[in-house]
Amino acid sequence: MELIDKIKRLKKPNAPWHKYYQKGEEKIEVNNKTIYEYLEEAANKYSNLPALEYFGKQTTYKNFLNNIDICAKAFINLGIKKGDVVTICMANTPEAVTAFYALNKIGAIANMIHPLSGEKEIKHFLKHNHAKALVAIDLCYEKINNILDETEVQKTIIVSAKDSMPLLLNVGYELTQGHKVKKPNKTENKYIYWKDFFKTGKTKEQIETVKGPKDTPAVILHSGGTTGDPKGIVLSNGNFNSLVEQAKIVFKSVNPGETILTILPLFHGFGLGVCTHTPLCKGVKVTLVPQFNSKEFDKLIQKTKPNLIFGVPTLYEALTNCNNVKNLDLSNVKYVISGGDTLSQTQIKKINTYLKEHGCKVKVSQGYGMTESLAATACALDEANKDGSIGIPFPGNYYKIIDPETRKTLGPNQDGEICVNGPTVMLGYLDNEIATNEALQIHDDGYVWLHTGDIGYMDEDGVFFYKQRLKRMIISSGYNVYPSYIENIIEQHPAVLSCTVIGIPHPYKVEVPKAFIVLKNEHTGLNPKGSIKKFCEKHLSKHSVPYEFEFRKSLPKTLIGKVDFKKLMEEEQEKRKND
Repeated sequence: MELIDKIKRLKKPNAPWHKYYQKGEEKIEVNNKTIYEYLEEAANKYSNLPALEYFGKQTTYKNFLNNIDICAKAFINLGIKKGDVVTICMANTPEAVTAFYALNKIGAIANMIHPLSGEKEIKHFLKHNHAKALVAIDLCYEKINNILDETEVQKTIIVSAKDSMPLLLNVGYELTQGHKVKKPNKTENKYIYWKDFFKTGKTKEQIETVKGPKDTPAVILHSGGTTGDPKGIVLSNGNFNSLVEQAKIVFKSVNPGETILTILPLFHGFGLGVCTHTPLCKGVKVTLVPQFNSKEFDKLIQKTKPNLIFGVPTLYEALTNCNNVKNLDLSNVKYVISGGDTLSQTQIKKINTYLKEHGCKVKVSQGYGMTESLAATACALDEANKDGSIGIPFPGNYYKIIDPETRKTLGPNQDGEICVNGPTVMLGYLDNEIATNEALQIHDDGYVWLHTGDIGYMDEDGVFFYKQRLKRMIISSGYNVYPSYIENIIEQHPAVLSCTVIGIPHPYKVEVPKAFIVLKNEHTGLNPKGSIKKFCEKHLSKHSVPYEFEFRKSLPKTLIGKVDFKKLMEEEQEKRKND
């Protein structure tokens, strides 16, 4: 109690951006409820409205809640209990969303991972989190089958993208794609198909919802951190529900019954927190897109008629390059938000021109955040939408700019590290106290601040601007790509002596990784590029596989003998200037 009283007496950090909020809006109140309880409250309120849409097939909030209940009972029948970790390795399908809420209902922890992860990554995620069960898209079966016996997973639930499709699409998918996918035999005891799993939950017994508290761990997302080593980011019920309360203030024009396009994946904080949980708790229909076709984005918009479009820069780049629909009408779109990476002024102008030409009454706004804070801590809206800015912190969040060396708070228009304090900031990294203490630090003001590793500044009005990353990190199509992790994988190839990876520009993905490789003497003069690329494809996520490979006799070094990746970046920039 003494510590709580002390925290209550702490003086709030300086917040000149509060002038953009109406009185009282700068504060938010989060109930002591779970993620499921927040959804349940909304579902009871909007029971007859559509909650999910998948290839044109809609599910009402009432039926969605019922499906979650059945799924929760099925997990209990599988032996899953409060505190257990269950991994969800899925694309954006109704089964993935249902499983997510069902696990929360029974007090289990959802570990969300990328279905395109390599075998080694999947094994690491499963072992590190001690996952008891796995819900996986059938496309991952071969990768999973190769490593499952090395984990604690007792049962794997296999889902097909066709399972929730309308009948005709279901049949068409199976005829054109589904039959090509390798799947487990029904006799394999360690696997169970979703439909069979779901049936086990169709019992008359009622189960109790596990209640809060709000600071209970609920979700594990993943990030490579500053070193590139995979880390589990532990997020609480309160982290997700705080985002809902913030959205009620920030996105005031959103009404129940409206639609959001959920293209960003569920294993991504932006996709799960901003594009799924938050809209569902506001009565908004979530249109799930399991596989994004950049060439037909305008067709998707015309068909689904969303009111909210949230995405990464490459998504909007794709939209401006589409020309399938002659008279695309965007007049019903209320918010166009870009996050995951910054937009250049050229991109902003191009997107806004496109929006205006198609009847949209709003401009694109940039958001800012990171997985460690549920990917949303600030947004440039209304008066705070200054050119090139990331806007102002969400209600309840505090930002400050510090000198990375001295931790001294800097004044307006001074570049420094962006630090964040607020209710969406993670609990910490799973079983990694050192990394947690590096990221979450108590400053002289008595508050715990998340050190983002990003450089930016705040202007006189309290509006923030992002400049660059302190970290050696590449952002490709909105995904974090970690050079040191790729280097570690490539250097495990028998032909490779050493490797360094940098980011290079890409017209569509913004940045892609390029690998500089020195071969072992016995492989010099040979061409193992194909073998190395296949090795990468086996062990790395798709977006982490190098776009280019360059073989050298040696790599530039700094004065203290480290590989000078900055020198490589300078050489690459110079070469591209001359091309």
